[in-house]
Amino acid sequence: MKRPAIGLGASVPLPTRVAEHLTREIKSGRIAPESRLPPETSLATELGVSRNVVREAISQLRADGLVYVRQGAGAYALAPEDSKVIRLDPLLLGDATDLGQLFELRAVLETEAAGLAATRIQPEGLAILAQALERMQGSERTRDDSVAADLEFHREISRATGNAYILTFTSFIASQIRDTIYLARQAQPIDVVVDETIAEHQAVYDALAASDATRARKAMRTHILQSGQRAGATLPERQTGDWT
Repeated sequence: MKRPAIGLGASVPLPTRVAEHLTREIKSGRIAPESRLPPETSLATELGVSRNVVREAISQLRADGLVYVRQGAGAYALAPEDSKVIRLDPLLLGDATDLGQLFELRAVLETEAAGLAATRIQPEGLAILAQALERMQGSERTRDDSVAADLEFHREISRATGNAYILTFTSFIASQIRDTIYLARQAQPIDVVVDETIAEHQAVYDALAASDATRARKAMRTHILQSGQRAGATLPERQTGDWT
């Protein structure tokens, strides 16, 4: 007897829900690397879906680089680190440890990006940052436009490095950054969050305008740390005192 289809959000297409379920099984190690996934019929019965849904879900996993198919032998799991595709699961942002890892990644990437930008940013880039800061402080300071301005501020710093890979990756995680901004705004009084965020962005801007790479790195690192704390993240480095 089939159990009800996995309840991962009715608005999400069923094959995607199955693919997300299997992704978590692989990433958690419950489906070990190089092990064969259960047959389509078994998965369909277990999850309460049709074989066609399972087949489409496995196709998504192949596209994401998490499984490969041996002709006549079925689908096999790959270790997540062996995947050639980067994919971030938005469902995991509810976990404080995973959220902390996102901020740790941002600290590594954006701290150094700020240092590079301090030595490379052009007047037009500074003008874009100033305009973004102005939008963050304007009448829309607690609304969506200020969030868009926040993202633009970070994207412009990455663009100012002149390194296309840094810009690409910052743009790639923009949706996760947006989600963490809203998490912080929900967790604390929004005026306090906005005031702190603006002050931190101003410190980054001032360091960039002064072409001070050391100060820019410090200001950006402080901003990432404070952002993580506001969003409720468990920051891995803080356990060793490296954030201080």
